[in-house]
Amino acid sequence: MFSLFKIITLRDIKISWAGGSTSSMVVAFFIIVVTLFPLGVGPELNMLSRISVGVIWVAALLACLLSLDRIFQADFEDGTLDQYALCPLSLEWLVLAKALAHWLTTSLPLILITPLLGILLNMDDAAYWPLIYAMLLGTPALSLIGTIGASLTVSLKRGGVLLSLLILPLYVPVLIFGVMSVEAMTIGNGGYTTLMILGAVTLFSIAITPWAAAAAIRLALD
Repeated sequence: MFSLFKIITLRDIKISWAGGSTSSMVVAFFIIVVTLFPLGVGPELNMLSRISVGVIWVAALLACLLSLDRIFQADFEDGTLDQYALCPLSLEWLVLAKALAHWLTTSLPLILITPLLGILLNMDDAAYWPLIYAMLLGTPALSLIGTIGASLTVSLKRGGVLLSLLILPLYVPVLIFGVMSVEAMTIGNGGYTTLMILGAVTLFSIAITPWAAAAAIRLALD
């Protein structure tokens, strides 16, 4: 079972980076969105510093949302999803493999380039590591929750807008606790409680989303 899980994860990673497709577009979108804020807000460094953490979180959320429709769509269209349903690996583990591949090809590159974009936004030096910790804890939940929307809209040819409407409200807790934890740790007001809540959201997503997404996939394949 573990070998199948590994094969599916590596396959999705290779497809995502092949030909500079989905992952490169997500990274480019993230950079463009963050870069536009200094141009729109202006050269006021104090203002940029105050909004920097929120800007990066919102940009990461939107960038993650941009690629959700491809988690299951391509496999559904070419019949690969039907083959997955027949293989020994359960659909719940398939969802986890897809979510892991999505996080590795989408959120992880964003986390790696976040420090460079933080310089552009005049981010407080004390906020860099808290932001990285928060994104490492919170962004897996974005991919996991996204599998629910991707599975619900997998049979729709143009389900991108519907997927966004379904998933964006579920992303709000990750955004709120992600920003709050960074701000609390930056000013020296603890923040570890909020960080633990953010981790709890991710753990709850690991426990719930594979079952919900797998059920939606079964309905789409019937």
